Amino acid sequence: MFLYLYEVNQTVQAGQRVFDIYLNNELKQSRFDVSGNGSNYKELAFTVTANGFLNLTLVKAPGSENGPLCNAYEILQVLPWAQETNQSDVEVILEVKNELLKNNPQNEVWEGWSGDPCLPVPWDGITCAAIDGYLVITKLDLSSGISRGSDQNSILKGPVPSSITKLTHLIALNLSHNGFTGDIPAFLPSSLLISVDLSSNDLSGSIPVSLISLPHLETLYLGCNPHVAKNIPSSFNGSKFTTDHGSCSVLESSKRRIIIGAAASGSVLLTIIAGIIFCIWRQKFLPQGKFDAKIHHPMAKNLIFSLPSMDDLVLKSISIETFTLEYIEAATQRYKTLIGEGGFGSVYRGTLIDGQEVAVKVRSATSTQGTREFENELNLLSAIRHENLVPLLGYCCENDQEILVYPFMSNGSLQDRLYGEAAKRKILDWPTRLSIALGAARGLTHLHTFAGRSIIHRDVKSSNILLDHSMSAKVADFGFSKYAPQEGDSCASLEVRGTAGYLDPEYYMTHHLSAKSDVFSFGVVLLEIVSGREPLNIHRPRPEWSLVEWAKSYVRESKIDEIVDPNIKGAYHAEAMWRVVEVAVSCIEPFAASRPNMVEIVRELEDALIIENNASEYMRSIESFGSNRFSVVMERRISPPSPSEPSPILSQMAPPEPR
Repeated sequence: MFLYLYEVNQTVQAGQRVFDIYLNNELKQSRFDVSGNGSNYKELAFTVTANGFLNLTLVKAPGSENGPLCNAYEILQVLPWAQETNQSDVEVILEVKNELLKNNPQNEVWEGWSGDPCLPVPWDGITCAAIDGYLVITKLDLSSGISRGSDQNSILKGPVPSSITKLTHLIALNLSHNGFTGDIPAFLPSSLLISVDLSSNDLSGSIPVSLISLPHLETLYLGCNPHVAKNIPSSFNGSKFTTDHGSCSVLESSKRRIIIGAAASGSVLLTIIAGIIFCIWRQKFLPQGKFDAKIHHPMAKNLIFSLPSMDDLVLKSISIETFTLEYIEAATQRYKTLIGEGGFGSVYRGTLIDGQEVAVKVRSATSTQGTREFENELNLLSAIRHENLVPLLGYCCENDQEILVYPFMSNGSLQDRLYGEAAKRKILDWPTRLSIALGAARGLTHLHTFAGRSIIHRDVKSSNILLDHSMSAKVADFGFSKYAPQEGDSCASLEVRGTAGYLDPEYYMTHHLSAKSDVFSFGVVLLEIVSGREPLNIHRPRPEWSLVEWAKSYVRESKIDEIVDPNIKGAYHAEAMWRVVEVAVSCIEPFAASRPNMVEIVRELEDALIIENNASEYMRSIESFGSNRFSVVMERRISPPSPSEPSPILSQMAPPEPR
């Protein structure tokens, strides 16, 4: 507890306003003199334990001419950490740091690498998760291009630290766009790694069998390492790697775009040649069923979504089903159950032969989106997978029909849950909203950092964030998506795409597209999550038509409680809410250069969720005291051991929401 005391009466001298301070009947400060030591301003700090209430009493001391005063006070809750960081991970990450320091003593990343790697917030480039009661390091991102800019001071050099292989809970490792040299590290068979990105370095030697044989590995990027041996270990089952080592140098992406892929399961798919011509070609020459899209097909150069800087070796297991029109009609009972309408067409509920429920998106003849958007979505979702991106199960191109098949999302869209039709609407509590926001942010981050080149969604909105049975967020609808311009490309987009209320004003005015356009739209989604309001509503009073402008007016006055959805008022931690609102406001800055990137947004939302979860656990722990906040009671005097009868200040104060 902090007390702030300032002598407002300038005629009062030292020794004329003296009092004792009691907290819960315990004397904390005897004969405190506000004007003592030549200063009229004092700050006091006390540590106190309070069971449901806090009694603060100020008592005039004997001989004092004036009674006590207190200008302001502040109560801070000490939140218990639910976990501590696994000691083994702490020791290993310090080993990693020491190995890297030998060759990179001036690198700016070390400025934030001190203390505990996970608490109170993770170090730069580190993601932690709770496992078996401890926090462990699950992701390590030391890529210079993504996390710390592209200047020379951020480039890490020397061999890859061997101690990295001892991070036993690591699932994602990104060391791309650095100057690492030497051999590719070998990992233990017990490794949990799912994704490894070592691209755009100067590594050499052969690809370790132990790396390719990791049981959980789904994605491996090794491109732009000109000295890595081209041969693939013979123990690797199934497929060919294709790469062009000669066209890459460290930190420089090749202008060629070659799609490279192999699947450990033997089923390989890294691109689809979509569109009517492709559909006709497939129907004439290929059987229906699961298929391999060969990476060296001459038509691949025409793809909108050939993978970027594809000197990369990409190990990825993605299998897309090709469905016949007859099968689709049977699965949907001839399009019996309509579950939604969109710019592409109608969406129907169906069931596959194995019992899996699906959503079937059928392009209508009057659709505002055409074959190009169909190709876009098909190509993108055939080359990329993430837990927060809606997966594509299959497609159908038959009799001029263009159909996409996805898993059925039983909880609809975020828009449905916040303010959709009454039958679909459901009050989401604040922790659930925060988890949904974080999931969607992670999905967009994966797009924006995919294979070294950003993929821009261009239509981020609450109706395109779907919720599965566990309320996990899945970003959907990639029909308008495209690659961010690279150096030498034209930044101008001939067609501005997006939805009113979410559209980046700078993109709209200049036609210059960047990943920050998605950031603006996501900021609007965050405001929807906080307020439960739609982005545009002309049926509200004129100042409230635009959610962005309405919310900003209150945030400028620090009145965020005014924009919070009434359904969750009083059921959130103020600091967590502030974090989210501040992120949202930074996202909707009018100029793209002032907005954060999605990596930064994810970190802020992770911090907010940690704060909220720890606060929730703490509040549950004191429910037995009948209150979820401290009250300050000063309605009776505590009799001190004094020969005279003191005159206390009597005041009833309600403390602010803990922050």
